[in-house]
Amino acid sequence: MQTTYQMFIETKVPENELIVSRTDLSGKITYANETFAYISGYNTQELVGQPHNIVRHPDMPRSIFKEMWETLRREQIWRGYVKNLRKDGGYYWVYAEVSGVYKDGALVEYKSMRFPVDKPLKETMQQTYDTLKSKEEGLARAVVYLSNTNLEKLKKLAKDEGVLEDTLINRILSDTLF
Repeated sequence: MQTTYQMFIETKVPENELIVSRTDLSGKITYANETFAYISGYNTQELVGQPHNIVRHPDMPRSIFKEMWETLRREQIWRGYVKNLRKDGGYYWVYAEVSGVYKDGALVEYKSMRFPVDKPLKETMQQTYDTLKSKEEGLARAVVYLSNTNLEKLKKLAKDEGVLEDTLINRILSDTLF
């Protein structure tokens, strides 16, 4: 559960910058350019070796990534809009092009190039992805204010039960609402 204002802060990808990364066939980052590190809030050493979904924002519908992997399996270039999660809990939007890299006809890695997205398109894509999350996953984003006392109780209970705060909230609401 995000409890800081950072989740509302967008980092804009500069118009003159290109975010580049490569991954092995399992999706672990093997290369990240400085722009990727800067925009994501990580340094390159923190990114390399991590699964690329380290920057997956919870607003992104699973179906988008399913479509991406299906496209890549057909040896085609996947293109789409992605909202990514920064290390500090903020976010950034990109237009991504992901493709396979082949040597002697064999797939050896994936490369991704990401570009800036203009504000009206970000707003459209956010609405589209909110609708997809709701229809496909039964999930909706909610911002709730809790008293500090209740927040601490929630954190303690979640820790005692070994679950995430969000999991606990969902359990409480599903048990008490009719």
